[in-house]
Amino acid sequence: QVQLVESGGGLVQTGGSMRLSCRTSGRTFNNYFMGWFRQAPGKEREFVAATTWSGSSIYYADSVKGRFTISRDNAKNTWYLQMNSLKPEDTAVYYCAACRSSYSSRYYLDDEYDYWGQGTQVTVSS
Repeated sequence: QVQLVESGGGLVQTGGSMRLSCRTSGRTFNNYFMGWFRQAPGKEREFVAATTWSGSSIYYADSVKGRFTISRDNAKNTWYLQMNSLKPEDTAVYYCAACRSSYSSRYYLDDEYDYWGQGTQVTVSS
Protein backbone atom coordinates (compact mmCIF):
# COMPACT_ATOMS: atom_id res chain seq x y z
CA GLN A 1 0.00 0.00 0.00
CA VAL A 2 1.36 3.37 -1.01
CA GLN A 3 1.67 5.87 1.80
CA LEU A 4 2.91 9.42 2.07
CA VAL A 5 3.44 10.62 5.61
CA GLU A 6 4.15 14.25 6.44
CA SER A 7 5.87 15.45 9.57
CA GLY A 8 7.37 18.62 10.94
CA GLY A 9 4.34 20.86 11.34
CA GLY A 10 3.56 22.89 14.42
CA LEU A 11 3.46 26.40 15.79
CA VAL A 12 6.03 29.04 14.89
CA GLN A 13 6.26 32.80 15.27
CA THR A 14 6.23 35.23 12.39
CA GLY A 15 9.63 35.33 10.75
CA GLY A 16 10.52 31.86 11.95
CA SER A 17 11.45 28.75 10.03
CA MET A 18 10.13 25.23 9.79
CA ARG A 19 10.93 22.17 7.73
CA LEU A 20 8.31 19.72 6.60
CA SER A 21 9.15 16.18 5.57
CA CYS A 22 7.24 13.72 3.47
CA ARG A 23 8.28 10.12 3.61
CA THR A 24 6.96 7.61 1.14
CA SER A 25 6.49 3.91 1.62
CA GLY A 26 4.98 1.02 -0.23
CA ARG A 27 6.71 1.69 -3.53
CA THR A 28 9.72 3.38 -5.00
CA PHE A 29 8.92 6.87 -6.22
CA ASN A 30 11.75 7.12 -8.69
CA ASN A 31 10.89 9.44 -11.55
CA TYR A 32 7.77 10.66 -9.81
CA PHE A 33 6.93 14.32 -9.82
CA MET A 34 6.48 15.53 -6.25
CA GLY A 35 4.70 18.51 -4.82
CA TRP A 36 3.46 20.39 -1.79
CA PHE A 37 0.05 21.99 -1.45
CA ARG A 38 -1.67 23.78 1.40
CA GLN A 39 -5.19 24.57 2.49
CA ALA A 40 -6.08 27.40 4.83
CA PRO A 41 -9.39 27.48 6.72
CA GLY A 42 -12.25 28.46 4.42
CA LYS A 43 -10.04 28.40 1.33
CA GLU A 44 -9.36 26.00 -1.49
CA ARG A 45 -6.24 23.89 -1.57
CA GLU A 46 -3.45 25.72 -3.37
CA PHE A 47 -0.16 24.85 -4.95
CA VAL A 48 3.02 25.63 -3.01
CA ALA A 49 5.97 23.93 -4.71
CA ALA A 50 6.89 21.01 -6.94
CA THR A 51 9.99 19.24 -8.20
CA THR A 52 10.98 16.57 -10.65
CA TRP A 53 12.74 13.48 -9.37
CA SER A 54 16.14 14.82 -10.41
CA GLY A 55 15.47 18.32 -9.13
CA SER A 56 16.19 19.70 -12.59
CA SER A 57 12.82 21.46 -12.68
CA ILE A 58 11.46 23.17 -9.60
CA TYR A 59 8.42 25.39 -9.32
CA TYR A 60 7.06 27.67 -6.62
CA ALA A 61 3.93 29.64 -6.07
CA ASP A 62 4.59 33.37 -6.22
CA SER A 63 3.48 33.73 -2.63
CA VAL A 64 6.33 31.56 -1.34
CA LYS A 65 9.07 32.20 -3.89
CA GLY A 66 12.30 33.23 -2.20
CA ARG A 67 11.13 31.97 1.19
CA PHE A 68 10.40 28.27 0.66
CA THR A 69 12.66 25.59 -0.77
CA ILE A 70 11.60 22.16 -1.96
CA SER A 71 14.14 19.35 -2.04
CA ARG A 72 14.24 15.59 -2.03
CA ASP A 73 16.46 12.77 -0.88
CA ASN A 74 15.64 9.93 -3.21
CA ALA A 75 17.77 7.46 -1.29
CA LYS A 76 15.51 8.04 1.70
CA ASN A 77 12.29 8.25 -0.29
CA THR A 78 11.72 11.58 1.40
CA TRP A 79 11.21 15.10 0.22
CA TYR A 80 11.18 18.32 2.14
CA LEU A 81 9.78 21.80 2.28
CA GLN A 82 12.03 24.28 4.03
CA MET A 83 9.99 27.32 5.01
CA ASN A 84 11.73 30.52 6.07
CA SER A 85 10.47 34.00 6.91
CA LEU A 86 7.08 32.57 7.74
CA LYS A 87 4.04 34.83 7.77
CA PRO A 88 0.62 34.42 9.40
CA GLU A 89 -0.86 33.93 5.93
CA ASP A 90 1.23 30.77 5.59
CA THR A 91 -0.95 29.15 8.25
CA ALA A 92 -2.58 26.10 6.67
CA VAL A 93 -2.63 22.34 6.51
CA TYR A 94 0.22 21.31 4.26
CA TYR A 95 -0.01 18.25 2.05
CA CYS A 96 2.63 16.39 0.10
CA ALA A 97 1.63 14.73 -3.14
CA ALA A 98 3.13 12.46 -5.77
CA CYS A 99 2.40 12.29 -9.47
CA ARG A 100 3.14 9.07 -11.35
CA SER A 101 4.38 11.05 -14.32
CA SER A 102 7.97 12.26 -14.34
CA TYR A 103 6.78 15.70 -15.29
CA SER A 104 3.54 17.62 -15.56
CA SER A 105 3.09 21.05 -17.06
CA ARG A 106 0.00 21.34 -14.86
CA TYR A 107 2.03 20.81 -11.67
CA TYR A 108 -0.02 23.54 -9.96
CA LEU A 109 -3.26 21.54 -10.19
CA ASP A 110 -4.02 19.11 -7.41
CA ASP A 111 -5.85 16.70 -9.71
CA GLU A 112 -2.53 16.01 -11.47
CA TYR A 113 -1.33 14.12 -8.42
CA ASP A 114 -2.09 10.49 -7.69
CA TYR A 115 -1.04 10.05 -4.07
CA TRP A 116 -1.52 12.33 -1.08
CA GLY A 117 -0.36 12.51 2.48
CA GLN A 118 -2.69 13.10 5.39
CA GLY A 119 -1.58 16.67 5.94
CA THR A 120 0.27 18.47 8.70
CA GLN A 121 -0.82 21.69 10.38
CA VAL A 122 1.43 24.72 10.23
CA THR A 123 0.42 27.68 12.34
CA VAL A 124 2.28 30.99 12.21
CA SER A 125 1.49 33.32 15.08
CA SER A 126 1.68 37.08 14.70
